[in-house]
Amino acid sequence: MIALGWIGIYGPMALGAIGSIVGCSIAGQAACGALLDTETGHGRYIGVSAMPSSQTIYGIVVMLSLNRAVTLANAPGLFAVGVLAGVALFLSALYQGRCCASAILVSKAKPEIFGLSVAPAAIVEGFAVFSFIFALVVSAGIPK
Repeated sequence: MIALGWIGIYGPMALGAIGSIVGCSIAGQAACGALLDTETGHGRYIGVSAMPSSQTIYGIVVMLSLNRAVTLANAPGLFAVGVLAGVALFLSALYQGRCCASAILVSKAKPEIFGLSVAPAAIVEGFAVFSFIFALVVSAGIPK
């Protein structure tokens, strides 16, 4: 049971980082392809491909908010909050990377819609923020 508490503490950071790795990789591959097909706008493609990295930051902050001595009383709460927040961060980074890749590909053909094409990635980021905030709020109720 104690081990589950430790998994819960480190889970949000690890899962958020794994999601960021995959999401940035997906978007980065699309950016590399766009660089070959365009003469301008390279900076925005690279910038958008880094958007999924924020889930790692959220995971680190959640991990720090959960960090405490693990006991039998708090291990289940730490596990539940940490793992569920981590899974949400992982999935949001993964799907944000896919949204970013789509934005890069569509704006490559039609640069004037770049701002609109990034909107789905921003919406997915919002769900990561919700998960992050809810984890912080709930973590305050877990016994120290």
